Amino acid sequence: MHSFNFEPVDLPAGIPEFRREIRDFLKRELAGTPAAQKANSWAVFDAEFSRKLGARGWIGLVWPKAYGGHERSAIERYVLLEELLAAGAPVGAHWIADRQSGPAILRFGTEAQRLKYLPDMARGETYCCIGMSEPNAGSDLASVRTRAEQLSDGRWKINGQKIWTTQAQRCQLIIALVRTRPLDENNRQAGLSQFLIELDTPGIQVRPIVDLVGETHFNEVFFEDCLVEADCLLGTEGEGWKQVTGELSLERSGPERYMSSLALYLELLRVAGPEPDASLKQALGRMAAEIWTLRQMSLSVAGQLARGQDPSVEAAIVKDLGNSFEQSLPMLVQGLTEAGVRLEDDTDFVKVLSYLLQNAPSFSLRGGTREILRGIIARGLGLR
Repeated sequence: MHSFNFEPVDLPAGIPEFRREIRDFLKRELAGTPAAQKANSWAVFDAEFSRKLGARGWIGLVWPKAYGGHERSAIERYVLLEELLAAGAPVGAHWIADRQSGPAILRFGTEAQRLKYLPDMARGETYCCIGMSEPNAGSDLASVRTRAEQLSDGRWKINGQKIWTTQAQRCQLIIALVRTRPLDENNRQAGLSQFLIELDTPGIQVRPIVDLVGETHFNEVFFEDCLVEADCLLGTEGEGWKQVTGELSLERSGPERYMSSLALYLELLRVAGPEPDASLKQALGRMAAEIWTLRQMSLSVAGQLARGQDPSVEAAIVKDLGNSFEQSLPMLVQGLTEAGVRLEDDTDFVKVLSYLLQNAPSFSLRGGTREILRGIIARGLGLR
């Protein structure tokens, strides 16, 4: 029987001072930001704010200085992320580049690719999106059918479609998972490769998808005879599955996987005041305990990644439990409030609650559905 590990992580010296520095910056920059905008803030795109973070050295925090990074610890980066999310900072522009695309280029890219893209990402000036999901191949990435055919001159011709591509209409770069060899039904993970593709390349069309609340952060991306140079291949041809599974551990384990609804918890604390009744006090305590436990688990995964370990099972557990918490929180809070609360009321509490009631159903879809995650966990524990 396999097991999983959530060993505690000790925070390094200097963290309290770093937190104060971050909080002072955010207090100045976020003054007057509407409460509803602070909900699910890691999906809010603000290029100017990202450039300000880049100027402070807070993007690419752990990357080598040779590529625009700052060579600080993974735990310092984790502290930075949780402070940004707790404050409701609009970090959606650079989030994916900082979280997974930059590290993927750093790990698998050529020296030329690193020098071309990473410094601009660290400055908060180049944004990246994830080209994984397709129609009929959402969480089941082994089913992707977008095809790259290598031509006699070494270039690749790409045809196919990606969907649910976050912020593609505002990004400069997509890392696309495509088939470079025919699909083998006996080994569907084989023959996949990743490509670094600039989104202004001819043959690419991006179509925004309007969601339930009228926002357009999702997109369809179409490739039609899109020609890219040979040096756009990321890593090794045919090794895309191995590369992308490591990338997903980064995507699934961060604090955004349990803090998307934190703004609502903070608003509930304000509404409750210093003397809540016994039942509300008990509910607030349960929520705080769950947030703290998820935080310790997520921080443990960050520590394992920093040590070069592969916490794919632990990352899947954090995402599953974290999404369950942040997805259920809006309905739980709605049930705790007085019957007279109306979702059309013009208060910060109601605005945040209304926003998250509409958005929370999507939280368990991002980065792999609950069913896929539990399959990963079961395999990792030797149960299937």
